[in-house]
Order: sequence, then C-alpha cells, then structure tokens
Amino acid sequence: MSGSLVAAISLVLFFVGYRYYSKFLAEKIYKLNPNYVTPAHKFEDGVDYVPTNKYILWGHHFTSIAGAAPIVGPAIAVYWGWLPAMLWVVIGTIFAAGVHDFGVMVLSVRNKGQSIGILADKIVGRRAKILFLFIILILVLMVNAVFAWVISNLFISFPASVLSIFIQIPLAVWIGYRSYRKTGSMLIPSIIVLFVMYFAAIIASYVPALQIDFVRYFGGEENTVIMGLNGVEISFLLWIIILMIYVYIASTLSVWKLLQPRDFINSHQLIVGLVILYLGLFVMSPEITAPTTNEAATDVSWFPLLFITIACGAISGFHGLVSSGTTAKQLDKETDARFIGYLGAVGEGALALITIVAVVTYFNTTGEFLDTYHSFASAGSSGLNIFVQGAAQLATALNIPLQAAETIIAVIVISFAATTLDTSVRLMRYIINELGQEYSVKPLTKMHISTSIAVGASAALVLIPEGPRGIGSGGYLLWPLFGTSNQLLAAISLLIVTIWLKRKGRNYIYTLIPLLFLIFMTLWAMIQQVFFDWSGFGATEGNMLLFIFGAIILSFAVWIVLEALFLFRKESDG
Repeated sequence: MSGSLVAAISLVLFFVGYRYYSKFLAEKIYKLNPNYVTPAHKFEDGVDYVPTNKYILWGHHFTSIAGAAPIVGPAIAVYWGWLPAMLWVVIGTIFAAGVHDFGVMVLSVRNKGQSIGILADKIVGRRAKILFLFIILILVLMVNAVFAWVISNLFISFPASVLSIFIQIPLAVWIGYRSYRKTGSMLIPSIIVLFVMYFAAIIASYVPALQIDFVRYFGGEENTVIMGLNGVEISFLLWIIILMIYVYIASTLSVWKLLQPRDFINSHQLIVGLVILYLGLFVMSPEITAPTTNEAATDVSWFPLLFITIACGAISGFHGLVSSGTTAKQLDKETDARFIGYLGAVGEGALALITIVAVVTYFNTTGEFLDTYHSFASAGSSGLNIFVQGAAQLATALNIPLQAAETIIAVIVISFAATTLDTSVRLMRYIINELGQEYSVKPLTKMHISTSIAVGASAALVLIPEGPRGIGSGGYLLWPLFGTSNQLLAAISLLIVTIWLKRKGRNYIYTLIPLLFLIFMTLWAMIQQVFFDWSGFGATEGNMLLFIFGAIILSFAVWIVLEALFLFRKESDG
C-alpha cells in the first residue's frame, strides 16, 4: 500500500477534526469568551505571566509538547504493524489529545493560570491535590531523565548536529531581547537563525573538524579513559553535565529571554521538517513494506500496550502540564486556546504520523523489517535511529543529500527534546514551589533552591541506576514507565475537566469517553507491568527501580480516581 495515500487520508481527518470538532468544543462545551481577561493580563509579571501573540505562543507550546516522545513511541509501536499504530494516532489525536490539551488549558485560564495539580485541590479536594502533585513530580522527573538520555545519545550518534544546537542558543537570546525591546517581530530573525542552523549542520556533516565528537576525542568506543569508563560512557557523562547546566540556566530565565524565541525558532523547524518530510513522501510515494499487523509479534501483546507505547502523538498527560503550567500563563485571549491547544495536539499527531510512515517505508522488503523488528526489545533499541534514517531517505526525494539530511533530522529531534527538557525542569520547579507552600517549607519556595533540587534529582536518576547501557541506563530503563505514567496523568486530568464541566452544567460526555478509555487501558497496563513484569514474581526478571516508581504512581492514581468517583457520585445524588 502507498505510504502517501495513508498519510493523505490521515491529514484530511486531522483537518476535519480541527475545523469542525474543535469549533464545536470551543462554542458548545468549553464556551470560550473573547472578552475574558486572561491571567497573562491580570497577573503580568514579565517572567511567567506574559501576554503573548498566539502564533509565538503556539510555537512555544507546540515545541514544548513535541519532544522526542511522538517520534520514539510510534517508531517502536509499529512493531505490532503499521495499521494499529496509525489508527491510534489519528483517532487518539482527534478525540482524546485535542480534547485533553484544549480542556486543561481553558480550565487553567479560568483559574488564574494555575497548574492542573493545584486545580485538583479546588475541584476534587486537598488530598487529591497532594497526591496529584507527587504523581506529576515523579513524571516530570522521569521526563527529565529520559530526555536528557535521548539528547546525549543523539549527540554521540550524530556529532555533526551539535554545532547547530549550540549556535541556536545565543541567537535565540538575541531575538528575545530584540523582541522585548519592541524593535521588531521575531519572524524574520527566527527564519534567518533557522537557515544559519541548517547551514552549520550541512557544513558540519562534511567537515569532521566541526563535529563535536567526544567519543573520538577520548580515543574511541573501546578506549578506557578514567575510572573504568570507556569513550562512550565518559562522553555520555559529559553531555549530561552540560545539559544539566544548560537547563538550570534556561529554566530560571524569564520566558521571553530564551524559551519563547528558541521555541519560536523550533516551531519553524517543526514546520520545515514536516513540510520536507511530507513533500518528500508525496514525491517519492514509497510503498509500505512493514506488515499491516505483525502476527510474529508474540512476545509482547499489543493490547493494552499499544496505547501506552504511543503516548505523545495520540494523547499525553505531559501536555496538560504544559497547557496549565506555562501556556495558560501566557494566553493573550481565551479564544486563542482553540488554536494553541487543539491545533498543537494535531501538529503532534502529524509528527507521529510521519514517523510511522518514515519507518514502515524505510525497508526494502517485509523480511528486512521483520529482521530489524524481531522483538519488542529490538524495536525499542533501534526505533529512533530507524526514524532518522527513514526520514532522511524521504528528504532525498527533494535532492537533499542523505548525509546532510540525517544531520538536519537529528538537529530537529534534539531541538524538540531540549525544549521539552527545560520546560519540564521549569514545571518541576513550579511543583516543588507549590509543595513548599503547601507544607510551609520556605526554602522550597525559592527559585534557585527548587531548581537545584530538580536538576540534581534529574541528573542522579539518569546516571546512577545500573543497566544494560552502562552509565546513563536510568533514562533507558525508565522509558516503559514513562508511557504508562503519562497516560495515567492524562486520564486524571480529563477526570478533573469532566467534573468541572459537570459542575458548570455542560455536556461532559466528550471528555468522559476518552477518560474511561484511558483509565481502563492504563490501569490494566500498569497493574500488569508492576505486579507481573517488574516485581520479579512473573515470568520476567524484576526491576526494582521500575517496581518502586510504578507502585507509588499506581497507588496514588487509584486513590485519586476513587476520591473523584466518590465526589462525582455524591454530586449526582445531591
């Protein structure tokens, strides 16, 4: 079957979803008011509460949610066949992700731009708030560890991409100051920066001296450098240290100084990348060589794990943290929430879609696909690199050299992952601040103390655990738990939005249906993983790190759901 035909049908469905379904939600369910004074205006402080043009804010929001996860998850999930993955991305984006991201943003805007964790207190109760904040804290901690691991690995695998990423940072700061002083718009400068980045990426692809390759500097993979660490391990350690220093600075700066301009640049990257890949797809029109459904995939069942493996790209609880934690504080008009929230989810769905197509059309034969994707573990270890190679192959249809295309694709993926990483650290700071206020621990309310805790804990989680990847195995080990926790968080967020809609006397069926689906799938998956996969009592070898984190999150989630159901029933009886 033609990959371009499948993509075209899916894109039409995305357009219909945004054009009609999101409009219905905006007018009939969430009832947006263009005259409502948003928190960005009420509490403007020049740091977190900043009224922002909807196109710039869309760029910041989009790139904050569109990290590496909507690439990694779909690239792994095609192990079960391209059709199940495609259907979940399309249906999940239209009826779950868009509803969730849009709804949480509106709820936050209507409540002083407060995070979804604080809103749990107002809507469900104080216990729910505390439990929810701890779930979110654990999740963003895992996000920090996983994305730091992903970025470091990509820097090591594609050293030609590093120069472009380093160039972007000072140029983004320059654009931020220029925009803040009202000396011009961000559009033209950000496009110029994008061309500079890609020029640097192309040149570095062919000039080894411009490639920041720590592994080569330390004598190669097999060379022992210090304390028994080889060239790859010491390189990984250095990249983690550099990343932690960067996210500390980035997450404490005012949003206009780095986050907004850099994310605006990255929004262009995302658009350019999607345009290149989709144009390449339609020009090349490759055939899908992966099986529609993979009957050989018997080691891990697709049900319910497909809906956990593809989290970002179909629906993601992390989006709710961004929608309420940062985006709602910058919304200029309440009516912008439809454009930013729902269309942001559609954009991520389009990224997940092209990921699936790039992977399933990369192989020459079905046999080659099955050789690479011979087990779920092999899908997990090779999926991201297969995407980079498959996406670069699509780009060659536009006469872009393969080597340069691989570097540019790597730059795009790293840029998204870095955006998510420092947004996640900023969110973790907010949560630590909120917990400090809740328990009257004044030091935790201080910016630099809370940021130090967030950065230190993230570095420890990615570096300390022992595993098959040597130093830095923490990020690799946490990936299975990330998806499950992410979906549970989305379900709880939808639960809070549903209760809010019920209290407003509005039709809540449109949030209730995806809520019930997610609760069922994620609780089933997490119970299976915690008690049978990670505990050591099942057929597989146990993993104490995943078991402890998973058991805590599962317990908190079940507790919150029971509290909310009791409240829901009580209000219905009353």
